[in-house]
Amino acid sequence: MHQSGPENANETPIVASRHGSGNETYASLVWRRFRRSTMGMIGLILVCMLLIMSVFADFFAPMDPKAANLPFAPPDLIAFEDPNGNFSLIPWVYPIGDTGEFDPVTYQPLTGAVKDDPTPTGFFVRGYEYQMLWFIPANIHFFGSTDGRPLHLLGTDRMGRDILSRGILGSRISLMIALAVVALTTTVGTLVGITSGYIGGRLDAWLQRFVEFVLAFPQLPLYLALTSLIPVTAPSNLFLSFVIFVMSVLGWAQLAREVRSKTLSLARIEYVRAAIAIGATDRRIILRHILPNVLSHIIVSVTLAIPTVVLLESFLGFLGFAVKPPLISWGLMLQDTGAFSVIGSYPWILAPVGFVLVTVFAFNALGDGLRDAIDPY
Repeated sequence: MHQSGPENANETPIVASRHGSGNETYASLVWRRFRRSTMGMIGLILVCMLLIMSVFADFFAPMDPKAANLPFAPPDLIAFEDPNGNFSLIPWVYPIGDTGEFDPVTYQPLTGAVKDDPTPTGFFVRGYEYQMLWFIPANIHFFGSTDGRPLHLLGTDRMGRDILSRGILGSRISLMIALAVVALTTTVGTLVGITSGYIGGRLDAWLQRFVEFVLAFPQLPLYLALTSLIPVTAPSNLFLSFVIFVMSVLGWAQLAREVRSKTLSLARIEYVRAAIAIGATDRRIILRHILPNVLSHIIVSVTLAIPTVVLLESFLGFLGFAVKPPLISWGLMLQDTGAFSVIGSYPWILAPVGFVLVTVFAFNALGDGLRDAIDPY
């Protein structure tokens, strides 16, 4: 007997000939539908660029993120003209400095581009040394100054460190935290949800009471309390591992509840009952019939959970409870924005917010596109 409706949309991970060729797989159908989503494709491209940037962060960083120069230096001006005023395909960088003039109203010194001694730039230039992929010595950078002078395209922070380079390096920690937390929460939430929904009975009742207990916690005070347990003198790797552990412990319950509800509906479908009737093991039923049909929901949940963790890490980092120096993350960089006077005088220190916004938009757009492509209903 063939059912219709939303439950029947995900009955099998393999095909549906009504969409085209009978040899077309479910994955190719999803990809074909996903390509029609403009926002989904933009999100996919941005996510790929973010992941590449985080893996090869040192290569894309034009400056040493730990090198100190002039504190709170404004962003340099990029111009496609040489010192003689002629057009140049290779951009020149003009530092922002005192022009020698004063504002007629406030009598404050005016700043502008200093064109007396511009900095030539180029691609694939030599700079500070680093370990590509953590074991290959290298000193080639994607973009930077060709004469070795400082280059601050987004300005510097209160310690005189380049904000752009620190933002690129910070993507490695922020995205690593997000991916690790989502991987753990997805694994635990999927196992608990499928086990609870498929086995049912008393086990289901006890597991759901525990899920409700976890969901009932006020998460923000608990985050602050748990992360405060690690002393400030603890190694950075230990503190980072504890932060990932705390976020994972408090983040799996919602997905477990969603997977359980889908498992309950799938367990009533005819082919699952037929598999039970012919003596199929629970392991085979879960792996061959139930898990493939909840996988689409899990994939979408993963893409939508990553920006949530990025925002949470940024917020906790701003409060000083996520990442400790010498590690770099977007949340840690936002600690310099804690005073309104600093933001008013040096607005460029808000640049890490741009990294967070682009990441959240990219993963949300990718998740929306996947949701529409995977579930046509």
